[in-house]
Amino acid sequence: MTDRRLLLVHAHPDDESIVTGATMAKYAAEGADVTLVTCTLGEEGEVIPDELAHLTADREGGLGQYRIGELDKACVALGVRDHRFLGGPGRYTDSGMMGAPSNDRPDCFWRADVEEAAQRLVDIIREVRPHVMVSYDGNGGYGHPDHIQAHRVAVRAFTKAVDRSVPGTPWQVRKLYAIAQPQSVLEERVERLRHDPGPFTAPASTADIAPGTPDRLVTTRIDATRYWAAKALAMRAHATQITVDGERFALSNDVAQEIDAVEYFTLLRGPTPKPGADGLETDLFA
Repeated sequence: MTDRRLLLVHAHPDDESIVTGATMAKYAAEGADVTLVTCTLGEEGEVIPDELAHLTADREGGLGQYRIGELDKACVALGVRDHRFLGGPGRYTDSGMMGAPSNDRPDCFWRADVEEAAQRLVDIIREVRPHVMVSYDGNGGYGHPDHIQAHRVAVRAFTKAVDRSVPGTPWQVRKLYAIAQPQSVLEERVERLRHDPGPFTAPASTADIAPGTPDRLVTTRIDATRYWAAKALAMRAHATQITVDGERFALSNDVAQEIDAVEYFTLLRGPTPKPGADGLETDLFA
């Protein structure tokens, strides 16, 4: 084990590359142990390429199994060697967007028992002994049920892992972060994309991309610009979900977004951050 170990908890294949890919590539290249835990196979994802459209209609695991392969390729691009699915591949299925009928399936992640799922994550924590964990905020970034559930599970697992009163406490994780997209940064991106959306549809407002995190809540800025190409390559690996064109990408809604290798986070648990010159912490392990 190295002296820097990072564990990320994501909801579906592709989430890791879109919002934390550059950070993962940076720390992996610097010699940190990076573990990715994905909670579902993303079976409810909307398939973009026409030549893969048949995967959407295959409810016997076709899309989910295909996305395992995409995720494997993305991890190679990011230099991440340790990836696992929470409870094993297919233990929890994709819940779909909020309000969809798939939310009601008993095996979907949204319906999972948080305590049970958190214990599965604690078992991983016990094994890899991370210093830092990363997941989503309480709204799951943009309100997706699986993202919200991933936040709940990560917070509960973190709490169990640092509670010294719990017999057999596996490891004292030092910090827990939520992925953040600062409102001011989103506004700047939207302004650029209005003038240059590439082959995609220009966003009308930040709401077309994400709700945005109030700037005052953002604590950490990771500049992984050197690893932009690794992030872009990882995103290309998720061809069922992401269309990449130069420095732009789009999901199934065709709304243009920028591929950015500067990624932001909010410290949810842990010691008070030590800000740099711009008022933000610059290292998750600080």
